Amino acid sequence: MNDWPEGFSGDNRGSRYGRGSSSAQPESARVMRQVRRGPAAPPGQGGYGGVPQQPSYVDGGYAEPQSGYDSGYNTGQVYGSPGGRGPGGGGGGGYDRPAPNWRRRIKVTAITLATVLVVTSVATYFWADSKLNRDVDLSKVIERPEAGEGTNYLIVGSDSRAGMSAEEKKKLHTGSAEGKRTDSMMILHTGSNGPTLISLPRDSNVTIPSYKGSESGKLYPASGRQTKLNAAYAEDGPELLVRTVEANTGLHIDHYVEIGFGGFANIVDAVGGVEIDIPQDIKDTKSGADLKKGKQTLNGEQALAFVRTRYALKGSDLDRTKNQQKFLSALANQVATPGTILNPFKLYPTMGAGLDSLVVDKDMGLFDLASMFWAMKGVSGGEGKSMNMPIAGNAPNGNLQWDTAKVKTLVSQLKNDETVTVSGN
Repeated sequence: MNDWPEGFSGDNRGSRYGRGSSSAQPESARVMRQVRRGPAAPPGQGGYGGVPQQPSYVDGGYAEPQSGYDSGYNTGQVYGSPGGRGPGGGGGGGYDRPAPNWRRRIKVTAITLATVLVVTSVATYFWADSKLNRDVDLSKVIERPEAGEGTNYLIVGSDSRAGMSAEEKKKLHTGSAEGKRTDSMMILHTGSNGPTLISLPRDSNVTIPSYKGSESGKLYPASGRQTKLNAAYAEDGPELLVRTVEANTGLHIDHYVEIGFGGFANIVDAVGGVEIDIPQDIKDTKSGADLKKGKQTLNGEQALAFVRTRYALKGSDLDRTKNQQKFLSALANQVATPGTILNPFKLYPTMGAGLDSLVVDKDMGLFDLASMFWAMKGVSGGEGKSMNMPIAGNAPNGNLQWDTAKVKTLVSQLKNDETVTVSGN
C-alpha cells in the first residue's frame, strides 16, 4: 500500500539521497531562487536587480561571486582603523575634508591688512593735519629776497605760557609774564649736501627794516633803528621776525615753525624723555636747572630748564644756543626711532602733544614738517652741520655783532645748496 501523497511515489522520487532514500549519492546542492528587486543590473556587473549576487557552492565550499561588489564584511577591519570603511578610514564610505587653500587665505589676509593700513594711514594724516595751527601768513612779508636751492626753516622757541596753569608755570619756572617773546631762533637748511642748523643769538644786533603790520596792514618805513633780534618778534610777531631775518641776511625763509614752553615739555614727556650727554654740572635758579654732568635722560621739566639756562654758562647766550641745538637734534632723533613710530601708544601722544603746541605758516604741510624732523635727526647723526651765526664782537649798543663777510659767504653757500665751509662761534 502506498501511503505517500499523490505525486510523491517512490517512482517519482527516483534515486534521491536523504531520509527515506535508497541512493548512496547525495543530492545536488539546492539553489535558492533569486528574487529580482528593481531593474536588472547592467551586463557584466553580476548583480541581480540591485541585490548583490550571493555566493555559490563550489567544490564543497562557498565561493565569492566574481564581481566588483564588496560587502565590507569579514575583512578583519573595524571602523576608524586604517583601511577601514567607517569614519576616519580611507574607504569610499567616508567623506574626506577638502585640503585648505593656503594661497587664497594668504591673499585674503594680505588684502585685509593692506586695507587696514591704508585706512589707518589716511585717517591719521587728516587727524594730524587738522591739529596744525597755521596762524602765520608769510604773504604779509614784503620785499622778500629771491628763493634759492633747498628749503629754509625758521625755527622759533617762544616763552609763550598760553594754556599753562599757575601750577605748571611754577613747576616749569616760567614766571607769569604776559605776551610772548622769542627764547631761541634757528635757521635749518635742508638740501642735497646735508642739513645745516644755524642758531641766531637773540641778542644779535639787527636793523629793523620797513614792514607791513601783521594786523593793521599799515606800512612802517625803515628808520635805520637797530635793536636785538628778539625785539622784532615782540614788536609785531612772526611776520616781522621773518622780515627782519631776511632783510639782515638776504636768505629767503620758506617755512616758519614755533613752539612754546608748555608744548616743548609735553613733547619730551610724551616721547618718554630724551637721552643727552650734559657737558658740565648746571645749576641755575632762574631756569630751575639742577643737572649733573654726564649722559642721562631728561624729562620735560628738566629739558626745558636745560635749553633755557644761560646765566650758569660761561658763554651765556652763545653756549645756550649750542645746548639748544644739541637737545633739539636729540629730541628729533628720539621721535624718529622705530620704538616711537611703530608704537601707537607712544606715537599718537607724541604727535598730539607736538601738533597741538606748534604754530606754523599757512603753507606748511605734514610732509614739510616730517622733512624738518628728519633733517634735525641728520644733524645729530653726523650727516649735517650745526653752528652759531658768525660773530665779530659787540656792537656799540652792546648787542652781538655778526661777522658781515662770513655771513655773506654762508648765505651764498646756502642759497646755492653748497657744502657749508664757514664756521661759527
